[in-house]
Amino acid sequence: MKIAMIGAGAMGGATVEGLIKTGKYNNEEIIVADPSRDCRDHFAALGITATPSNQLAAQGADVVCVCVKPWLVEQVLKGVKDVLDYNKQILIVIAAGVKSDDIKSWMDKAGSMIPTFLIIPNIAIAHLQSMTFIVPAIAAEAQHTEKVKALFDQMGQSIITDEQHLAAGTTLASCGIAYAMRYVRAASEGGVELGFKADDAKQIVMQTMKGAVELLQASGLHPEAAIDLVTTPGGVTIKGLNEMEHAGFTSSVIRGLKAGAK
Repeated sequence: MKIAMIGAGAMGGATVEGLIKTGKYNNEEIIVADPSRDCRDHFAALGITATPSNQLAAQGADVVCVCVKPWLVEQVLKGVKDVLDYNKQILIVIAAGVKSDDIKSWMDKAGSMIPTFLIIPNIAIAHLQSMTFIVPAIAAEAQHTEKVKALFDQMGQSIITDEQHLAAGTTLASCGIAYAMRYVRAASEGGVELGFKADDAKQIVMQTMKGAVELLQASGLHPEAAIDLVTTPGGVTIKGLNEMEHAGFTSSVIRGLKAGAK
């Protein structure tokens, strides 16, 4: 399967890195289009075809991914429209806030539409740990959806959703990875106040978060039930949790997520 990535910045580049790490594709099957010479040189050094031409990248690819800033999507799509084969190719748009109705208006060819998916991964896709949201947006049939989901499942986990929930998915997982990192930073700074060196504190916090995730995944417990396992009456854990709640921990997280979804 030949995959084209038009736009290889932070997210597009991370996705290409993930594709490489899956080991499922020959590097010759991946083509990157980007205006940055440094970006192209980076991927060319890995044996990937890199070009400044979006049209060259799109021609002949089985899956064409467009991963550019939202305000550039229209320009990029219209620029490759004439070289796309609507009967053989799949279009993926990775750009927050771009609507399927707009894509329809840009890409319509005498009433014909290319199968199109709106997709939001997060940057952990570079390490095969993304939480990816997939919306079968336009003219996508079951076999197209299966193909696209299988592709992204190789780079983490994916969920099929509808366009209405894509903004919520974006803030929960794509923005959410930054929120998780902010907790790592805050807890690491707290660790320094408790007497650990900065690097040691960060490592402690990261391993603790990893352990919490593994525990929840393995046990299937609700987070609150898992919390109950380590909160003894009058103990230090419940005192710390209550102090965080007094400062608005849960409320702040929820308010941040809702703000990001607006």
